[in-house]
Amino acid sequence: MLASCSTNNSFKSYMDYPVAQDLSEMSYTADGTSFSVWAPTAEEAVVMLFKDGHEDAAVQTLKMKPNNDGTWKVKSKENLLGYFYAFNIKIAGKWQGETEGINAKAVGVNGKRAAIIDMTNTDPIGWEVDERPNLPLGNTIIYEMHHRDFSISPSSGITNKGKYLALTEHGTTNSEGASTGIDHLVDLGITHVQILPSFDFGSIDETTLNKNKYNWGYDPINYNVPEGSYSTDPYDPEVRIREFKEMVMNLHKSGIRVVLDVVYNHTFDINHSPFNRTVPGYFYRERKDSTYANASGCGNETASERPMMRKFMIESVKYWATEYHIDGFRFDLMGIHDLQTMRDIRAALDEIDPSIIMYGEGWAAEAPQLPQDTLAMKANVNKMAGISVFSDELRDGLRGPFNDDHKGGFLANVLGQVESIKFGIVGGIEYPNLNYKLVNYTDTAWAADPTQMISYVSCHDDMCMVDRLKASIPGINEEKLIRLDKLAQTVVFTSQGIPFMLSGEEILRTKQGVHNSYNSPDSINQIDWNNKTRYKDVYEYYKGLIALRKLHAGFRIGSAELIRQYLHFLPVGDLQNVIAYRIDAASVGDVSQEITVIFNGNDKPINFILAANSKYTVVCENGKINPKGLRIMKGSDAVVPAQSAWIAIR
Repeated sequence: MLASCSTNNSFKSYMDYPVAQDLSEMSYTADGTSFSVWAPTAEEAVVMLFKDGHEDAAVQTLKMKPNNDGTWKVKSKENLLGYFYAFNIKIAGKWQGETEGINAKAVGVNGKRAAIIDMTNTDPIGWEVDERPNLPLGNTIIYEMHHRDFSISPSSGITNKGKYLALTEHGTTNSEGASTGIDHLVDLGITHVQILPSFDFGSIDETTLNKNKYNWGYDPINYNVPEGSYSTDPYDPEVRIREFKEMVMNLHKSGIRVVLDVVYNHTFDINHSPFNRTVPGYFYRERKDSTYANASGCGNETASERPMMRKFMIESVKYWATEYHIDGFRFDLMGIHDLQTMRDIRAALDEIDPSIIMYGEGWAAEAPQLPQDTLAMKANVNKMAGISVFSDELRDGLRGPFNDDHKGGFLANVLGQVESIKFGIVGGIEYPNLNYKLVNYTDTAWAADPTQMISYVSCHDDMCMVDRLKASIPGINEEKLIRLDKLAQTVVFTSQGIPFMLSGEEILRTKQGVHNSYNSPDSINQIDWNNKTRYKDVYEYYKGLIALRKLHAGFRIGSAELIRQYLHFLPVGDLQNVIAYRIDAASVGDVSQEITVIFNGNDKPINFILAANSKYTVVCENGKINPKGLRIMKGSDAVVPAQSAWIAIR
């Protein structure tokens, strides 16, 4: 929609605003510092200089001059290294108030003022030779984590608890000597760490970190600066930047790529937003009654289709990929953004490194203010080559619907979920004989290739697996809980999409039944690393499952056409809540000739007659995995224990 402009009558609509070629707001050298801010509706603009990052009064105010592209500029010939700055813009006779600008690259405590630093001073030793690990897209295994969750518990054995530097410490263990932290990730075998929002966000007061504050961080303020509460000194603008880079570099050295969770769809608030204090209204969509739209469910939604918002998003993603060597981006509520912006971001990243991954949530909290066929929704993913989306079809088919924690799915032996799980197994592609009318939330395939689907059963949203199983299966005992947890993840990790898991699931984490723990204390969100000893069998299963996927190309075919040719679902007769399929593995470059997979969601064992009377190496059975083989089976009669997966190689 084209909203009218209320701040300057010379523009007929927001789409009529001039487009600046350069979004940089501060450029430092020892010989002088240049300032620029895009404010096309301004009558006046100034930049204020401060000695302090958050409290003292301005020591100098520089008047800016307008340019034809809507920017205001000024240059100081002084060496301003170590100073802080903020803009103030006058519109319709009113000064909008101090703002750090929309494109600050360094800030003081709580992000209230931008900082003048020399970015080369933030590079840790060895940063210039830091390289992305070589990992093909189809081999991706994503591990979602929050900085505090991962390391804050005393059981972590980590010194820099809740900090970026937690992911630089090696040799950490729990009280029983089991590895934790980055060594744990290497041993587990994941390839990508997705960190929850780590840009500067608004819900944590960085001056009171000793008060056990917690938030997921989906409340952006400064998109291009690391969050200060995860640094060892939020007052020093260089520290958070350097420590973030140290984290990335150490993960890269360990063979792990880093994905940043980005939240361009809304801001922390409206009134104090840097966007609205520079160009009021422009960066946000409005309803027909001129009130702010709310597809994010957080009070506002940004307008990615407007040229300068689109440019901002593209430049921001490029900045993280180059300055911080980020390897991937997970887009929160990606369905709010328009298709063209997402395609342009993909193209920009391809110019840097085509192996940088992009994926997101293909939905919104409410209907955005654009036509559905123009949005980056799940149904339109086939219009976004090289971009993936989460599959709630598979997720809810396994565990039950998002909107009711007490309803179960395949894991709870609820009938009618088999087609949703098959949809997930093939990676959301068009597949013959799949009954799409019985698939959750869609009646058609939406992925052009399987790597466009993110396979998962749990993430930071909603309950973790342990809590969901307890809620949906009243009275479940621990033995059954473990069986179902293993079954769920076996479906995820043997599916053709990109597998994704929540941190701590591999050691049966619990959040004490809290559904939405976005601001719950550490006592709820922290991972108890002693669980790694307590549930060693579960951890070894996850580790074996990841190793099995890596060993067999049949679980990551990567091509829709090859999946249709070489993955075959097997008839199950009168059996209910049973899924069986065969992969002609040798035809897709696997080390084996054939892979047979059976999932039994029943609370009783089943007998399954295989198509060929042959010799099989059973690699997964009754809650155990060994990629090299658990036993040899001759014949065609497979017995699959209750609530478990059975996988054999021929």
